[in-house]
Amino acid sequence: MKKISVIGFGSWGIALANVLCGNGHDVFAWDGNAEYVEELLKTRRNNYLPQVVIPSSIKITADVEIAANHAEIFVLAMTSKAVSAVAPVFASYFNAEKIVVNGAKGLEETKQIRISEYLRSLNNDCRFAALTGPSHAEEVLKNIPTAVVAASEDKSVATAVQAVFSSENFRVYTSSDLIGAEIGGALKNVIALAAGCSDGLGFGDNSKAALITRGVAEISRLGVKMGAKEQTFAGLSGMGDLIVTCTSKHSRNWRAGFSLAQGNSLDETLKQIGMVVEGVGTAKTALQLARKHNTTMPIIEEINKILFENKNPKTAVTDLMLREQKNE
Repeated sequence: MKKISVIGFGSWGIALANVLCGNGHDVFAWDGNAEYVEELLKTRRNNYLPQVVIPSSIKITADVEIAANHAEIFVLAMTSKAVSAVAPVFASYFNAEKIVVNGAKGLEETKQIRISEYLRSLNNDCRFAALTGPSHAEEVLKNIPTAVVAASEDKSVATAVQAVFSSENFRVYTSSDLIGAEIGGALKNVIALAAGCSDGLGFGDNSKAALITRGVAEISRLGVKMGAKEQTFAGLSGMGDLIVTCTSKHSRNWRAGFSLAQGNSLDETLKQIGMVVEGVGTAKTALQLARKHNTTMPIIEEINKILFENKNPKTAVTDLMLREQKNE
């Protein structure tokens, strides 16, 4: 049994805490919103997951010191922007005796770096793994079979994360390609925005298949330039996560793209969804990284124009289709 603190207790935090609790670990859950924590302690329910009762064995707190001192393993289950806000509060506790598992699928936008790089800039002793792959919280909570990847440059860390999370319904593979896992997990959200646009425009399976395939080509081009292994993008943290995010109505990014294609503004779309849409912030950072690494990413370029320059999604599709002809 391990002592684990889940930092951030929204839908993904609840899902991961349930997995860990079910595996017999001693789980604390921390959230910085004291009113929300108080409500959870009374009802054991989250408004976005009203059918889920949080087990009483999961201890919930808004106290940083309680959560930090409890943990042998920290699990960051929040958006990438929230990681930037919360991680400095916990960073002094991220010592070499503990493991930090990041469940956010995004990039640190202000510095244009991966989450692992950001955390190590706060505490160089941080032992880090990314937990990523095709995994909607709603399905994990229903015990629907799910497979993910624990990626770390330290094999012992990846193996430790695999051991604490693995169950009959939650299969965890290990990977040494941390760069590839983080880039795949982050950039698939941008391609999912494009997939939502495609569906919102009334296009079909041909269009979706082309977007997913060319999307993974773009992601892998950038990832390899940044030091990732190309084969990683054919796996769960690449193609697997891309497929689920581009095809499911659970996906906030897909829903955002669909809304934009229906003629709603970005502000209207985000207000309608009511939760963070990771792909919006990641799109801008991805484009900046593409330029930094001299990498061609036409789909991500067009998504940026739709998001931030009010380009018509139909026009963006036409421009993609009429690009210079080339070999695959």
